[in-house]
Amino acid sequence: MNVFFQAVTGIVLLQLLFAVWNAAQLLKLGTAPGTRAEKALPAPASPRALRLSVLIPARNEADNIGDCLSSVLASSTGGIGAEIIVLDDSSTDGTGTIAAAAGGGRVRVLKGRELPEGWLGKSHACAQLAEAASGEWLLFLDADVRLQQGALQAALSAAAAAGGGMITGFPRQITGSWLERLVVPLMVFTIICHLPIPLVRSSRDPRFVAAHGGFILIHRDSYYECGGHEAIRSELVDDMALARAVKRSGGTVTLMDVTEQVFMRMYHNARQVWNGYRKNIYAGIGRRPVLLLAVLIAYLSLYVAPAAAVLYYGLSGQPGALLWPAAALLAGLAVKRTSDAAGRQPFWFCLLLPVSMLCLSLIAVASWRGSRSRAGYEWKGRRYG
Repeated sequence: MNVFFQAVTGIVLLQLLFAVWNAAQLLKLGTAPGTRAEKALPAPASPRALRLSVLIPARNEADNIGDCLSSVLASSTGGIGAEIIVLDDSSTDGTGTIAAAAGGGRVRVLKGRELPEGWLGKSHACAQLAEAASGEWLLFLDADVRLQQGALQAALSAAAAAGGGMITGFPRQITGSWLERLVVPLMVFTIICHLPIPLVRSSRDPRFVAAHGGFILIHRDSYYECGGHEAIRSELVDDMALARAVKRSGGTVTLMDVTEQVFMRMYHNARQVWNGYRKNIYAGIGRRPVLLLAVLIAYLSLYVAPAAAVLYYGLSGQPGALLWPAAALLAGLAVKRTSDAAGRQPFWFCLLLPVSMLCLSLIAVASWRGSRSRAGYEWKGRRYG
């Protein structure tokens, strides 16, 4: 077993070196791509230039939409014109009424059309928002997102520097329940540990993408050149599908660190975490069972087996056998801490890594089983295959 854990330690240490380097490549929102310095926002060349449309699809978001809009309205654009549009997607909890009241006349609330055959709900809502928008840049936000005061101005600075394409980032995640703490931060873990961040922008290969639907800023021309949400209308993981579509159409995708300006609580209990990840994991890896199996074996070997061995050898009174499993475990915790620091998560979250990977594995298996079942997945009152 020593040989196995020596190999695991070596692999995880290499993973740590990559994660540290990769995390350092993330530019903060508002920074010009390809630089390390802030780039000042230029004066608009025309009344429409750099005009921003903030677009929020909302289905049964009565608990979120008011606070979301309050944060958007309080966020400065630095004098650049902006409009805010909410689409009430067949809500049954008064979301539209709350949005209209919270907007105080500064927010346009649209009533969503009936969902057509072949479309998924969020993509259809976003397509309607884009259709109604007049801005040069479209900022899609989820209703559970909250903006800091400088977020919109930072977004516009990034837009001016990029010139076009798509800019996205993973909001800082607020967690409450234990399954949230265990699973939600692993979104950033997968990016920091596996995706070379510079290639997201520099490579034309659509496999090198990362996106979070809670914060997507896209130039109007880039949006329509890639086909917009209509082109991905049946894709379950719509944010990644849109990013790939932008790349395929010749546009650029820039992944930025938005955690200082944008935060959210995606889920509020274990059931929501389970259902949300169950819906997305298998689709997110292209519904490839062999790849899913390979990832699960790798994660369990690298991050769970060392902890199990440390526990076993410690309880059975074999301290001499602890060295390499403990080394592998500590290296894994250091990798997790690197990703948690990038996501602005508490230090102690890294200690949860082995249990986090076990939970993720169970949800991934459930996700695979859901794809093979006629029942599929259910989310916000709609059923997906």
